[in-house]
Amino acid sequence: MCSPIGPSESAPVLLEPGALTRCRHRIHLDATYPDRLVGVPENTGVKQRQEAAAAQREAVRLRLAEAEPDAWVRIAPDGPAGQRARATLAACRDGAARIWGAVLPSERDTGRRGRVEVLLRDTDRGGYIPVIVVNHKVTDPGSGATTSGLFAWEPKLDETRKVRAQLRDQMRLAHVYRMLERHELASPSLQGGAIGYGADCVLVHDLSAVLDEYDTRFADRIAVARGEVETVPSQIGECRSCPWWPDCRAELEATHDVSLVASGSRADVLRERGVRTIEQLAAWEGDPPEEWPHNSFHDTVVTAKAWLADAPLVRRHETVTVTRADVEVDVDMESYQEHGAYLWGTLLNVAGTSAYRPFVSWDPVPTVDEARSFAEFWTWLMAERAGAAAAGKTFAAYCYSRSAEDKWLLDSARRFAGREGIPTTAEIREFIDSPQWVDIYQAVGENFVCPKGKGLKKIAPVAGFHWRDAEASGEASMSWYREAVGYDGEPDLTQRQRLLEYNEDDVVATKVLREWMSDRAVAEIPHESEL
Repeated sequence: MCSPIGPSESAPVLLEPGALTRCRHRIHLDATYPDRLVGVPENTGVKQRQEAAAAQREAVRLRLAEAEPDAWVRIAPDGPAGQRARATLAACRDGAARIWGAVLPSERDTGRRGRVEVLLRDTDRGGYIPVIVVNHKVTDPGSGATTSGLFAWEPKLDETRKVRAQLRDQMRLAHVYRMLERHELASPSLQGGAIGYGADCVLVHDLSAVLDEYDTRFADRIAVARGEVETVPSQIGECRSCPWWPDCRAELEATHDVSLVASGSRADVLRERGVRTIEQLAAWEGDPPEEWPHNSFHDTVVTAKAWLADAPLVRRHETVTVTRADVEVDVDMESYQEHGAYLWGTLLNVAGTSAYRPFVSWDPVPTVDEARSFAEFWTWLMAERAGAAAAGKTFAAYCYSRSAEDKWLLDSARRFAGREGIPTTAEIREFIDSPQWVDIYQAVGENFVCPKGKGLKKIAPVAGFHWRDAEASGEASMSWYREAVGYDGEPDLTQRQRLLEYNEDDVVATKVLREWMSDRAVAEIPHESEL
């Protein structure tokens, strides 16, 4: 593994605000060994999110520019960063009311590099207010947020929205604010804004509440990047998409590092107690640490024992229980980002026979045709439910990790309310709150400790199921969908078939897993007392 030395002194270390919420060890590796990342393929999911964010920024830019075309100064998006920074400062000194695509001069001494989608002139106090454009939600229904309209900066308390906490947004705004301060261009209001997914308002942030944390984080991260502070690898959620993970994983596995079974802040707590290896955690006796964060400490100890025994699952109880019925329907929904749910796949299982049926729209979402496919799905599902009841048979519909299905069931009912075949939200609620809507993900968690994770693609292979497509994943399906509906060209019919097969495999996987839990899991999976 790479040794903890600093980067070359010939090149200044410059950090963008994304580093403030990133893994410290990754910052060290990025700064010390930049050449090793040349030619490394970018993570598919990361690339998709970057493309979606770019599309969101462009959509917001066009909307703002069309509303007031003469109010904006646009910094040319091409050309050297230094040239764009000089253009930004010139626009500010000319008193431009609104600037799009601002780039601020890199600071070789402090190590800051930054840009921001919007700078708004503070007409009351002078200086500029930074506003970022992001592709995630920044508010939720509720109250207490301070928001402004898109076209005039008029912050006020919003009784219809509450803040959705996004530390990375706050750090980015604070970073730009500090850079504006250097040029005496920061508004004394100590405010910043964020335009999120949907672009229906600007969430106003009070930067005075986050500047101290920003300063502390930046001082730490720049010291790491300059090689002044040593770091070591430790598994966190970010590792899944990090290009350095293969190297880090090999180092962690070689030492049986405790973060492999207790990632993130849990590993920090254990190390403070002197527990650094999986063996030490597996040997833990006594009460859990008082400050233990998240999840069951008992499960974490069992996970350590399972890792050492190479057991993919561990039974919690002597028996394994899962809801079964005479008529069973497996459901899997496919959506594209936040734009819509384009496919509701079903697998009807009655008397030992199964039939896959998809309800799909190939019009690019969002589209009104989505209402048709959803209404057809709902009508069919309720007919199977009613038919089972009329025949005196039990009925259950199954999904895997219900949060996505629940979200799109409710959102579809709201978005298409009043259209033919669309249920009310009350009807959706009655169904998803009933015992006939069964989450196999929840059932897995109730019956097993899962050392390698509870995702369907982690668990179903233990039951003997494997996907036909080796590249199948939620992230891959996003790219397939773009090609299937022709976002970037002519529709690719082969990708439509690929998506249907992927969706069919997902519902079959849930069925196979459920049947395995009922029939074979007790015989094949060790009980925690056996480890």
